[in-house]
Amino acid sequence: MKKSRFTETQIVAAIKKQEAGTPVKEICRDLGISEQTYYNWKARYGGLEVSDVKKMKDMEAQLAEYKKIVAELTFENRAIKNVIEKKF
Repeated sequence: MKKSRFTETQIVAAIKKQEAGTPVKEICRDLGISEQTYYNWKARYGGLEVSDVKKMKDMEAQLAEYKKIVAELTFENRAIKNVIEKKF
């Protein structure tokens, strides 16, 4: 996945500016982003605080680790089943 030029803190701050009344076009012009990028950020980070975003990132990393573990165990399980089937 492509690394963003902006931190989660900056993204949340931009969303907070809009909630405070700053027009979206002005925010986008200041940050050098498109309005579509802003609305994607708002869909993902809207209503979150900086601490919530950090928790979300930690949970995503943990979920990725769990998925990797499950994939490895599934592979090992299939390999063991294949060995058992060949013996009998």
